[in-house]
Amino acid sequence: MVTRKKKASKFLELMDAASAYITEEKPKSESPEDIARVMRPLTQDLTQESFFIVLLNTKNRILSIEAVTTGLVDRAPIHAREAFRMAIVQNASRIVLVHNHPSGDPTPSTQDIACTRQLVEAGKIIGIEVIDHVVLGEKTESRYKDYISFREEGLV
Repeated sequence: MVTRKKKASKFLELMDAASAYITEEKPKSESPEDIARVMRPLTQDLTQESFFIVLLNTKNRILSIEAVTTGLVDRAPIHAREAFRMAIVQNASRIVLVHNHPSGDPTPSTQDIACTRQLVEAGKIIGIEVIDHVVLGEKTESRYKDYISFREEGLV
């Protein structure tokens, strides 16, 4: 059984890795592929769903990547207050939601879709645009990308 202390320690490791990934030269995010490329190293070995927020400035340069929650094998609950806390502190203009599916199938669940819609609405209220939600998984013979973009799929 994973203790609360071990879970907190793993979460702190994820946050440190996410923060360390952004260097002085802030990468630009112009597509879901850009987000997937930046996030792959942070999520590839995770066995639990983890939810991240990519904070962007007005020119779509990445300000930081924030690990928000680590959940279970099949879900990582997220609340608006957690999603937007660091976006407000760091004066982000927009955000991209990102989480992994340890099963390898990036197809969004009904929970993923409902949660995203709630976060988009919350972002409108506080003036921070949610420009996409990228779910990371694995490529297969029938799936040529290892991610799904809610924006590309018309879900945001």
